[in-house]
Amino acid sequence: MSYKKILLCLDSDPQPSVFDGVVAVDAGVDHLFRHGGVTPEGVRDLVYGAMFTRGPADLKNTAVFIGGSNVEEDEKLLAKVRECFFGPMRVSVMLDSNGANTTAAAAVLCAMKHLKPSPFGRGQGEGALAGVAATVLAATGAVGRRVVRLLAREGANIHVASRQLGRAQQVCDSVKRTCEHAQLTAFESRNADSTQAAVDGASVVIAAGAPEAELLSDDLRRQCKSLKVAIDLNAVPPAGIGGVGPQDKAVERDGQICYGAIGVGGLKMRLHKAAIRRLFESNDAVLDAEEIFALGADL
Repeated sequence: MSYKKILLCLDSDPQPSVFDGVVAVDAGVDHLFRHGGVTPEGVRDLVYGAMFTRGPADLKNTAVFIGGSNVEEDEKLLAKVRECFFGPMRVSVMLDSNGANTTAAAAVLCAMKHLKPSPFGRGQGEGALAGVAATVLAATGAVGRRVVRLLAREGANIHVASRQLGRAQQVCDSVKRTCEHAQLTAFESRNADSTQAAVDGASVVIAAGAPEAELLSDDLRRQCKSLKVAIDLNAVPPAGIGGVGPQDKAVERDGQICYGAIGVGGLKMRLHKAAIRRLFESNDAVLDAEEIFALGADL
């Protein structure tokens, strides 16, 4: 018997994401079972309904996708989904709340195309970005936190910037708990002077702020002589990084390689679809930021 590919979509928002549904269909999913307003308490029965209707050999044709705009709540959903599994009774699951994982992975992969490990880094073989100086602006948001995580695992020396120094330090402490060798320094980026200090010496700057918020002015970007790659993940004017256009894709501006949100978005979409397809290759994949990043490196 040939089983259809079923994706159980668990969304913490009242209405399941239309975006995630369209991408799943384009990735080859046959049927979507979409549930909005999902809470941790409601996860078990939904997952059991997906697990116990097919035998272990056929469960690779069923998978779970977790989405929503509240990443912390969605991480709780992921934990609850994983608690449902035992022995061979499990299905593959992917977390991509608000596209945070796929966007962060795509941004770091774009940066890696143009950067090489520093000879003064942590040591040969300790990450593709060992010793590379990086700044993440708006590092406390869902995407920013994941960009920091991925850069840290690749050995970069990261300035973690936020308008509130305390919140930037919280990100540093959180990442260090899972990546003990992370090279992280918290910075405040409340005004031009503090932002300039945060980007000083950086080879790559990734801006992961909210729409309509300029995080790095055109003048400050031009003054950053060490900067090789500038990536702005905000597509809504004004630009998060001044002078970077949303459609920029490896465009050279003032001697810097620039990417805008749409320029990164092409890889993000390819990665999102590839991750959905990966779910149906086995019944035991768990795709969070790191696993999605590794998948993107193989594209």
